[in-house]
Order: sequence, then structure tokens, then C-alpha cells
Amino acid sequence: MDGEKQDVQHVLNQLRFIKLAVSLGDAESLIQHPATMTHAIIPEQDRLQMGITDQLLRLSVGLEAWEDIWEDLDRALNTI
Repeated sequence: MDGEKQDVQHVLNQLRFIKLAVSLGDAESLIQHPATMTHAIIPEQDRLQMGITDQLLRLSVGLEAWEDIWEDLDRALNTI
């Protein structure tokens, strides 16, 4: 995602359907921000070398209707 770290946080806060969580193999759609979740303990320089920037989001698409997922993402992204 393009933008600043606060833009990424804003988008995550705007999501209503997609949950902010680490995927554990469930069937629901989840989104995570690796830089502050799964890779938060890794020094920033090391994260950046791995391609894990503050703008990176990971989406795990579940079994819900694709229209619901698309609508939630579209609405949240259009708020910035």
C-alpha cells in the first residue's frame, strides 16, 4: 500500500468486515500488518531488508462472498 504508516493504520481502522488478526488457517477473511504484528520484534533495518515495510499489509481471503470482501477493502482504501 502506498502512503505513510498512519495511512495504513487508518485503513485498518476503517475495515468493518475483514478482521485484523494473524491467520491461523481459518475460513474467514483476515488482514494483518506484519511490521507491527508478526514481525514486530525484528529490528526495522532487518525487516526492511526482508521487504516488510510499514506499508505492507497481508490479506488472507476467506470463504465469504467476494463482493463483501471487495466492498470492505474498497470503502476503507477510499477513505485516505
